[in-house]
Amino acid sequence: MSKQIITDALLADILSVSRSTVEKWKIKGKIKPSKNGQYCLENLQHFEPIKSMINSQWEKQQNINPLRKYQSIELFAGAGGLAIGLEKAGFGAIALNEIDKDSCKTLRLNRPNWNVIEKDISKVNFANYSSYDIDLLSGGFPCQAFSYAGNKLGFEDVRGTLFFEFARAIKELKPKVFLGENVKGLLNHDQGKTLATIKTVIAELGYVLIEPKVLKAIFYRVPQKRERLFLIGIRKDLFKYTNFIWPDPFFRIMTLKDALKKGDLYDQDCPPSLGQNYPNKKQKIMEMIPPGGCWIDLPEDLKREYMGKSYFLGGGKTGIARRLSFDLPSLTLTCSPAQKQTERCHPQQTRPLTIREYARIQTFPDDWHFTGSISSQYRQIGNAVPVNLAWALGNQLVAVLNQIENRVEHINKRVNIAENSGQMNLFDFYSTV
Repeated sequence: MSKQIITDALLADILSVSRSTVEKWKIKGKIKPSKNGQYCLENLQHFEPIKSMINSQWEKQQNINPLRKYQSIELFAGAGGLAIGLEKAGFGAIALNEIDKDSCKTLRLNRPNWNVIEKDISKVNFANYSSYDIDLLSGGFPCQAFSYAGNKLGFEDVRGTLFFEFARAIKELKPKVFLGENVKGLLNHDQGKTLATIKTVIAELGYVLIEPKVLKAIFYRVPQKRERLFLIGIRKDLFKYTNFIWPDPFFRIMTLKDALKKGDLYDQDCPPSLGQNYPNKKQKIMEMIPPGGCWIDLPEDLKREYMGKSYFLGGGKTGIARRLSFDLPSLTLTCSPAQKQTERCHPQQTRPLTIREYARIQTFPDDWHFTGSISSQYRQIGNAVPVNLAWALGNQLVAVLNQIENRVEHINKRVNIAENSGQMNLFDFYSTV
């Protein structure tokens, strides 16, 4: 593997610090750039995220194969980012639930064989799938404020929230493993009360919750600075047979160039597609922004005019009038690339990112097409779990299910031996395993 050279900006992204912090480290001698101002990744192993990249077991984890076709059900499926990643890892979807009509059309268009249930989740009868041995239940349930009027802070107290519906599916389907996805803000939502209640409910349902973790998409072959919280639970009767490990990071960071140009991620340049346009006034403003820049790079008089009252507020507000850079990962995609607070301008052309460019930044395959209006397509893509991140997580879930599968096979063999030998009755046998 050739030595990797990174810039100040990329180092800041990897370590989740500001560029001014990187500058301070240089002054203090904590990091030492080469003559051209860049860094060799191997010389920065005293930073844990970089050490993890260099010592990664990524390729080994990517080659984990399911011992059989594992069956899954997905809730809040959206446009399919999580579902595609799990499919690539080896899961077969028994059903996918989604209420948005355009997202359902997208799923059906790309996977005509998928059983897409287009309805309010509260109206879904999970008893219809009780005959299936569900290995995985997954879904990104929206985070809502919970009422703490109840005393037990358990399952009944979260009625009326979409997490309750997710929990109801767990209770009725009893999957071996579940995967929940949410915004990282859930960690501290309502001063931590929301997550505490979720943990209580999960324990009440008979599952061991792996300590929730925020994963940064840039570490999993996704050219985007997206962070999401993941919750993984394993049924208590199976937990002792498992050893879940979060996926290791990829050994390099993918940039916008990797998304839009032929290279390691895609075998051709990004194909043309529809997209939004800027109004004339904004077009003239955006033409003045350099790659990687934002409103701060405008002349002083235009800064004040464009920002209005926001000019005097605190914070960098660097998402405003933002032009992306080919040399860095994209900012987190939102539901629109052209709104004032969340501009995502192409690095060379003065226009918002197109639908296909949006999809590539989320690592959707080029043959995955979206339905509905332009605004709806942006929203579907912006709300999705990046496919490659889902794939990396899916591989580790497959590893856990393989562990369970191996243990069950081992127990069955011992049962057969015990039965055939007649030397141990089954009651005594099961007390030993």
